[in-house]
Amino acid sequence: MFSIVLSDKVRYIRRDLYQDISGKKMIDNIQWLGHGSFVIQSDPLIYINPWRITRKVFHPDVILIGHEHHQHFSIPDIEKLRGADTKIIGNSAIIEQLPETILLRQWNTINIGRASIKAVPAYSPHHPKHPIEAGGLGFIISLNFYDIYYAGDTQIIPEMSHIQPDIAILPIDANGTLSVEDAVEVVKMMRPRWVMPSNWGYPNEGATIHDAQRFQRLVGNFANVIIPEQSN
Repeated sequence: MFSIVLSDKVRYIRRDLYQDISGKKMIDNIQWLGHGSFVIQSDPLIYINPWRITRKVFHPDVILIGHEHHQHFSIPDIEKLRGADTKIIGNSAIIEQLPETILLRQWNTINIGRASIKAVPAYSPHHPKHPIEAGGLGFIISLNFYDIYYAGDTQIIPEMSHIQPDIAILPIDANGTLSVEDAVEVVKMMRPRWVMPSNWGYPNEGATIHDAQRFQRLVGNFANVIIPEQSN
């Protein structure tokens, strides 16, 4: 999908016309659960890095874990969510602590129902917190004619030049990750239609609402920045 370069006009028509059976666009189905935790309310039901969440009625089909740091890999929160058929997907560091995890290496893809999930690199070339050797993951989730890029904990890296998502979820906390200004540069490079900031919203854990609002201002007309209320 990413080897085909579409004009912005064609790409935007495709995004705007497709709706799910409830009449929603994909961006309406993505909920921020706090910090770097999100859920994609679709079929399949996908959670990304669940942390400090409440127990849910419906078990997810998929739980994606990007790396082993506690804000992104919480076994108690996984246990709150998982059902008998839930697939947990992560890297080798996650498997060491949760052996039933399905290993997904960088640039490999797994298909689950209508979703195609590709693991992509997430690392910090200029900070020791997320070394490339750790094998941290971001994800490209292709679902219902949309490509959703969840960057994970990463700084600007060369691999980003190959990614042109419809929706980008980018960290803005500058803790071995993108700063607000860095995230703006990524938006200008990738040119997604929608962007959601991540790694913010908890006291003493990541960026603040003021950082998210500054990100929105600096992005300007390059994309629609969604600053959601926390759904948990």
